[in-house]
Amino acid sequence: MSIYLSIYQSIYLSIYHNTLSIYLSIYLSIYLSIYHNTLSIYLSYQPVCSYLSIYLSIYLSIYLSIVCSYLSQFVPIYLSIHLSIYLSITVYSYLSQFVPIYLSIYLSITVCSYLSIHLSITIYANLFICISLCSYLSSYLAIYLSIYLSIYLSICLSIVFLAVISRFCPMTYVVLSVRHLFLGPF
Repeated sequence: MSIYLSIYQSIYLSIYHNTLSIYLSIYLSIYLSIYHNTLSIYLSYQPVCSYLSIYLSIYLSIYLSIVCSYLSQFVPIYLSIHLSIYLSITVYSYLSQFVPIYLSIYLSITVCSYLSIHLSITIYANLFICISLCSYLSSYLAIYLSIYLSIYLSICLSIVFLAVISRFCPMTYVVLSVRHLFLGPF
């Protein structure tokens, strides 16, 4: 089940990451070019600001190209990390709430049907075994799945986070981002 969910999560995140990075790059390029053009048009109408408009158009084109490249590189990384954390939390909450109940009901029904068929136990004993087995299995599976999923997801997310940052960022960015995560912005 966890292998299937991790494969599904990686496929979903890669598709979502690619489409989101394409949309973000298109949106940012359109928005920043419109902003650049309106500012240059406004400054070109003022007779005093002709030199300022040339300077600002050069400055804004360089600055906006740097901002576009920075945002097209790092925003998808942050969004993929955010989405993986969000999906792992939702999967964890779903699995820890509903899977133990379904598994305990399924196992208690199969055990009770096995006992009633092969051992010919009475209905009252069968119901007692079914209820006690269902409650025991639901509590045991909830505890086991919550511990297992919290450890497994924290290890996987830390490995994926460091792998993504070390792949797409130079080493100075990795050190600064890890420092920023643990020590804060200052």
